[in-house]
Amino acid sequence: MKKLLKWIFIAFVGLVALGMIIEATKSPEQKAAEAAAHDQQITERAEVKKEETVTESLTGPQKNAVRSAKQYLSMAGFSRDGLVQQLSSEAGEGYKVADATFAVDSLNIDWNQEAVKSAKQYLSMQGFSCKGLIQQLSSSAGEKYTVRQATYGAQQAGACN
Repeated sequence: MKKLLKWIFIAFVGLVALGMIIEATKSPEQKAAEAAAHDQQITERAEVKKEETVTESLTGPQKNAVRSAKQYLSMAGFSRDGLVQQLSSEAGEGYKVADATFAVDSLNIDWNQEAVKSAKQYLSMQGFSCKGLIQQLSSSAGEKYTVRQATYGAQQAGACN
């Protein structure tokens, strides 16, 4: 029994030493990439946990508004105000404005990327000048992005190059 424990201990020490050797031979770039990947995983887990925590505290209509918001975002680009309006208007989903606003604000949405998505959708249907696309995206009668978001979207979609 003592010999078996001795061999297990030797094997364990050998594995630890092997791990240390492998770690020591990694380039700084490999170590940085692994650290960045690890940090990204932690961030993603924290975002999921935050979303789960927020979702647990929502009322029924707020939960449904969150689901509707996610569905809309999966189909098209929306500004914050445009999504709240879509969720709360009688022509849209008909949620109370407070529930729609709460739902939209509870999500982790990159509004700049939504503006890019909207800009690309517009450009796929017709031609726009840079200024015209920014105006369409930021207009209160249009998509309701901020001018900064609209400018980013138009630039990233290639309308301003």
